[in-house]
Amino acid sequence: MKTNYEIRYAAHPEDVKHYDTQRLRRDFLIEKLFEKDEVNMVYSMYDRIVVGGAMPIKETLTLEAIDPLKAPCFTHRREVGVYNVGGAGTVKVGDEVFDLDYKEALYIGSGDREVQFCSKDAANPAKFYFNSATAHTSYPCKKVNKQNAVVAHMGSLEMSNERDINKMLVNQVLPTCQLQMGMTELAPGSVWNTMPAHVHSRRMEAYFYFELPDDQAVCHLMGEPEETRHIWMRGEQAVLSPEWSIHSAAATHNYTFIWGMGGENLDYGDQDFFQITDLK
Repeated sequence: MKTNYEIRYAAHPEDVKHYDTQRLRRDFLIEKLFEKDEVNMVYSMYDRIVVGGAMPIKETLTLEAIDPLKAPCFTHRREVGVYNVGGAGTVKVGDEVFDLDYKEALYIGSGDREVQFCSKDAANPAKFYFNSATAHTSYPCKKVNKQNAVVAHMGSLEMSNERDINKMLVNQVLPTCQLQMGMTELAPGSVWNTMPAHVHSRRMEAYFYFELPDDQAVCHLMGEPEETRHIWMRGEQAVLSPEWSIHSAAATHNYTFIWGMGGENLDYGDQDFFQITDLK
């Protein structure tokens, strides 16, 4: 197996105003998450979140403690949320083994034990997308599927934003330290997410887009509400959203995305909204 990582530093919003397309993509877009028998991750200085992906095929992959953690194991002082966006697979946490099918999630509490990823069928490998945040205490591991989720049906086809927000690894479903994750599924004919746009200076966020055809793209919007920027993305890519930035998107096809947050509080409704007509 192979583990790859990079560090992304935080940026001041005044500086980001001067970034060109290449710099925006370099600092915020995560293009490569899934490679055969590799674990790939980004360690971000935004609330110390780690965003990564693992695709085991011929090997069992271990979530290794990368050097920036300075820890004996990855979960020594961290909690992890994992979503399977590929074929059936298993996640082993110490002596516990969890089967994860497509769109099922697993919360892993902090503690000194090994985390391993495995696919059940190499011809249809699992793809494990994960977020990790620092943790001050340890909570039990728990598997969560859409049947366990708190589901909010929002938007309408007329507004091109009919969607189900599946709140899965959130404090209404299980205890976490600071990590909150969920999955939003857009209905056919809908392309907009997270409108009206908002920020929450108490938490950063990461978006992972998938179920997007190979010949289609998503335009992710970021930046301060009065001076927005955009990043064009493909399926199975992720993007970092600073606490001062909006996070919204429109695509050329409907899609699904996984959102993950880390920061000061666990209140999903802690959002500062902006009128659509006020965006610039």
